Amino acid sequence: MPSPLAELPLRRLTIDDLTACADLSEDRGWPREEHKWGLLLTAGTGFGIDDPDGKGLVTACVVTSYGPGLAAIGMVLVAERFARQGVGRRLMKDVLRELEGTPVTLHATPNGRPLYEELGFEVTGRAEMVMGRFQPSGPAPTVATRPATAEDLPAVLRLDAEVFGEDRTHMITRLPAFCDQLRVAEDSTGLTGFAAAWPNMATHVVGPLIARDTETAKALVASLAAGTDRPLRTDVDVRHEELLCWLKASGLEPIAFNAVMTYGIPALPGDWTRRFAPLTVAAG
Repeated sequence: MPSPLAELPLRRLTIDDLTACADLSEDRGWPREEHKWGLLLTAGTGFGIDDPDGKGLVTACVVTSYGPGLAAIGMVLVAERFARQGVGRRLMKDVLRELEGTPVTLHATPNGRPLYEELGFEVTGRAEMVMGRFQPSGPAPTVATRPATAEDLPAVLRLDAEVFGEDRTHMITRLPAFCDQLRVAEDSTGLTGFAAAWPNMATHVVGPLIARDTETAKALVASLAAGTDRPLRTDVDVRHEELLCWLKASGLEPIAFNAVMTYGIPALPGDWTRRFAPLTVAAG
């Protein structure tokens, strides 16, 4: 006999479910992150299962689609009272069925990784979260940056598609309204990088961080730090060792590692050498 949980219907979530999603985050000891949920539920597709007793959501996640070439799954949560009952596995199986034929990526915590491996995901990368109050260390970056303007958007979109490897216009065009700062670096040939800082609880998250090289990435981070009095947080691909060392020397502390996992594709598309940090790990 299937358990009652297995019979509960999966449904699409909308922006009207934002409070319920934030409540679910809080239930599991995560920050409410309503600002981030708002972006993900409008730019992506939420999936969830309602508690039959009317007590919010049993489980939820958000899928951010980048066309047939890639989709990202994030914010996978199960209410504490339904933990360890197979609900997360059921949610993931249903969502993967919805995405059949589309390569998928996600950032997995150590707790979540065994389930994703069981479902066929493979570890293809690693990201380190660092957080703290930025205190400039060493020589100041030599690359000039400036605030982005509306006229920069076409060039930002071209650079992002080249580096990310898929079209995420629906995410990048939301950045001016979503973030508190959006800055670009350029030379005589055009844009060489861009980065945003967006509010998340008491911090500013730096992401996306796209840059021609490490010096450009440093300059973008330093310029964003100069424009906020909040601690910074970002998730950096561990292959960017020089940037991570500089961030730690500048006051950011290591917080956690996530495994970057893929399903149906051997590695993420695009150019990792210029992709320093995601917009948010929840969106790949």
